Amino acid sequence: MTLTITTTYALPLIIIWFALWMGVASARAGAKTSIGDGGSKDLLLKIRRHGNFIEWVPFVLILMVLAEAQGAGAWWLHGAGALLLIGRMVHPFGLKADNGEHPLRMIGNSANLLAVLVLAIALIRIVTGF
Repeated sequence: MTLTITTTYALPLIIIWFALWMGVASARAGAKTSIGDGGSKDLLLKIRRHGNFIEWVPFVLILMVLAEAQGAGAWWLHGAGALLLIGRMVHPFGLKADNGEHPLRMIGNSANLLAVLVLAIALIRIVTGF
């Protein structure tokens, strides 16, 4: 079994993950902090940007794998994958300590929630036969 569509979206997500990880690593080096944020607001922000990615992406990719492995249509998978990718691309730019309602944060979170919804509907259709 090949999971070509899921892989298509996982590959660019690796690049985003790496960029976010590098941000944390360089901020840790600059703050001379190995664990935690050392009181640095910049490091805390970078940790949360990376952490939010880690909280969402594996879950949605697992749902994509389940859906693709069970024969979900390509439109469902591309829809969810595109939403996830767009959400993950814009969210870090909207995650600001002083603005919890930044438009890019809202777009990023909304896109991720919609990706989960799309996949949930696809999986329900597969399981129930509708």
